[in-house]
Amino acid sequence: MVKIHALSDVQSKNIGDHTMIWQYCVVLKDAIIGENCNINCQVLIENEVVIGNNVTIKPGVQIWDGVTLEDNVFIGPNVTFTNDLIPRSKKYPEAFAKTLVKKGASIGANATIVAGNTIGENALIGAGSVVTKNIPDNTVWFGNPAKHRGTIDENGVITYL
Repeated sequence: MVKIHALSDVQSKNIGDHTMIWQYCVVLKDAIIGENCNINCQVLIENEVVIGNNVTIKPGVQIWDGVTLEDNVFIGPNVTFTNDLIPRSKKYPEAFAKTLVKKGASIGANATIVAGNTIGENALIGAGSVVTKNIPDNTVWFGNPAKHRGTIDENGVITYL
């Protein structure tokens, strides 16, 4: 059973079992959301978005067209995704840049993910970081711009460079 707070505007029917969508969220009709997800308050999810199973999205996140979050991804509060590399008012690209966050990756609060990049499996992006390039699997990145700072194993143990 999907739980959708009465104060949300959820237009999509493509939502997996045991997913919770909290108050003041907007989910557009073509979005796909997996099972057992927790979509916290004040989240916007556009049409061309795919969200896997067991994903957590904290408050204040907008997930724009072209973003895919695979299974077991964590998105911290106020993470910012982009999808237009040359934004102009009332001028839209033929296609939005695609962003992929792979299985098990975590993105800390207030990080910015520039469109067109892939964040690897189990990677960890530190709070406040600005990701401007592809991030390899099992690595730790933080800073502005984000720099490779270490590795992370399957138990969440970080080894710094």
